[in-house]
Amino acid sequence: MTESQKLSIKEKVGYSLGDSAANFVFQAAMMFLMYFYTDVFGLPAGVAGTLFLLARMWDAITDPIMGAISDRTNTKWGKFRPWVLWTAAPFGLIFFVTFTTPNLSLTGKIIYAYVTYFLLWTVYTANNIPYSAMTGVLTSSIEERASLASYRFFFAMSAALLVQGFGRKLVDLFGQGNEAKGFQMTIGLLSIIAVVFFIITFLTTKERVKPNPKQKSSLKQDVKDLLDNKPWMALFVLTIFVFISLSLRGSVTLYYFKYYVGNPKYFDTFNILGNVATLIGIFFTKKFSLLYGKRNTFRVCLFITATMIFLFIFLPPEAITIMFILQVIAQFSYGITIPMLWAMMADVADYSEWRKGRRATGIAFSAATFGLKFGLGVGGAISGWLLSLFGYVPNIEQTEKALLGIKMLMSVFPAAAFYVGVVALFFYGISKEMMKQIERDLEERRKSFAEV
Repeated sequence: MTESQKLSIKEKVGYSLGDSAANFVFQAAMMFLMYFYTDVFGLPAGVAGTLFLLARMWDAITDPIMGAISDRTNTKWGKFRPWVLWTAAPFGLIFFVTFTTPNLSLTGKIIYAYVTYFLLWTVYTANNIPYSAMTGVLTSSIEERASLASYRFFFAMSAALLVQGFGRKLVDLFGQGNEAKGFQMTIGLLSIIAVVFFIITFLTTKERVKPNPKQKSSLKQDVKDLLDNKPWMALFVLTIFVFISLSLRGSVTLYYFKYYVGNPKYFDTFNILGNVATLIGIFFTKKFSLLYGKRNTFRVCLFITATMIFLFIFLPPEAITIMFILQVIAQFSYGITIPMLWAMMADVADYSEWRKGRRATGIAFSAATFGLKFGLGVGGAISGWLLSLFGYVPNIEQTEKALLGIKMLMSVFPAAAFYVGVVALFFYGISKEMMKQIERDLEERRKSFAEV
């Protein structure tokens, strides 16, 4: 590794704060938005579920477009960094209004929810696809990428800890019994912090990896190369099912403790313990990935996570201690995998350049981000539809059928999605040895066209 490819701690931290900011939005949407829409905003669960799914159809259009746009952006700041700056303020504003409850009729609220939700994920696309693509251009070193990913997701999961562990407390503090006001004020505070973090990310980072200057721009060829990239296809499927699982379980956790366990106060402790375990797991990512390779480590850890989650189906409401133990094991194991997904996505961009002689970092990450949001939307949609199917009615004592649905959404369904992800990793063909060879070969190529 050359000195020019090393990243300072300042740059790693600065870059990572951008994911803290994005995670305020992601975690709030995953953990609270379904509950907010049904129990606070006043939408039927089925309507909210359909909204989540329809928004993903919009993402199918906007995500590849944003990937192509960012690949073709040329400024003195680079291709991807400027988008983090340009979208910072709109991101914060739309995040705030999405969690605002207007005094409207049900029809008016449905329209308001559709407009704000679609806008939220559109600006998320414009921000997060370039941000994620920066992983592939800040450095070409696989060791530095692994280190950067660990920093990034430590900060991301620190944001998750804040939102999941203390979000309800902030809602209660600001709302004083008025959940609508509490959510609005809490999200307003997070929005301000997010904007500041995005600006810091822009100011502290530098793009170093550049495509061959002789490379001709061709969206058709970029997409063709992507579809011919089998390791990328495996990661795409993995991403979808991982985030289906996270969305299913995240959407129903508050319902689980409020209605099945009978005490929503356990929700905060459950999330705090889980997120602390996740943060500890992230510290082992680099060590395990260097020892066993990203693919093998990811596969084993994801299997353990799925199994721990599945066991929740057997727990009675009073088994609080066992719930917490299973959550800690599941989240520690999952935490090890978190940085790997995006480091592996940068690797498959290198793999495509190595095979095809063309680099399209933005389009590769845009498809991965679409997989993330598609999984989030499908998981949210399934949660809403199944809650409705099992007869869930907000703010009353639930029937046995509704409680069974909540319990299965907490265990069987998300575990099944994780198991599909495990299978997908058997089709990811990039080994640790192959990646080292790719890094060496690409370094030589880049030297040659840099000298021309």
